[in-house]
Amino acid sequence: MNLPLKALATAGLLASPVVELRQYTLRPGRRDALIDVFDSHLIEGQEAAGMTIIGQFRDLDRPDMFVWMRGFDGMDARKDALTAFYDGPVWAAWRDAANATMIDSDDVLLLKPAWPGAGLDLSGLRRSDGSEQEKLSDNNYLKAIVVIKIHHLWPGTEAGFAETFETGAVPLLKALGARLLGAFVTEHAENSFPRLPVRSGENVFISVLGFASADAHANHEATLAASPMWRTFHRATEPNCARPTQTLRLSPTSQSLLS
Repeated sequence: MNLPLKALATAGLLASPVVELRQYTLRPGRRDALIDVFDSHLIEGQEAAGMTIIGQFRDLDRPDMFVWMRGFDGMDARKDALTAFYDGPVWAAWRDAANATMIDSDDVLLLKPAWPGAGLDLSGLRRSDGSEQEKLSDNNYLKAIVVIKIHHLWPGTEAGFAETFETGAVPLLKALGARLLGAFVTEHAENSFPRLPVRSGENVFISVLGFASADAHANHEATLAASPMWRTFHRATEPNCARPTQTLRLSPTSQSLLS
């Protein structure tokens, strides 16, 4: 039985074993239009089809980027859920409005938890009931943000990087006030829904962190850079990195579970 949207958001959701991180490049000035369509019309239909809409965000540094995450119970469940949604009535009704805002929607990383328990635990989280006034400013440094760091790794190094991160970086991050919300590596299984492309050939480790504000994150980064323990971790893992780490500073929309 499908639960209503608000009940589903408070039902103690387990961490999804398969997660998509999706970054959409939008037409200039159209981000709020897409967010309005997404938050008002596309969440419930996707969750009724069997997926979890984990979070959707404005990118603070890229005004025409919309970033979101959704989870699945496995690769077969992903195929079934995406088929049900994209062949269903909700997407048929709103796809033209959503697609009209987009330049590119193919920047998608397929992920799995980096170690047991590293998935995003959504237990107890809920979406706004609409009574809260959302602050739309991308420059609101008093609003809680989510920071995603994408470490691009050489093939075959994800497991070692994840182990070093879990034992060396996680205790330090927590000691310095960061909330580690989740950690992921590439899911290398074949794309079970090829109608929607994913970035193949990727080898990434991704951390998802929560901060009370953009200022809190900036202060955390400064403290981290001065930490001898962090420098030790960086030296140990730098040979695994194929290119510089990408940092996404994200402001959750009013209907994002993750914030």
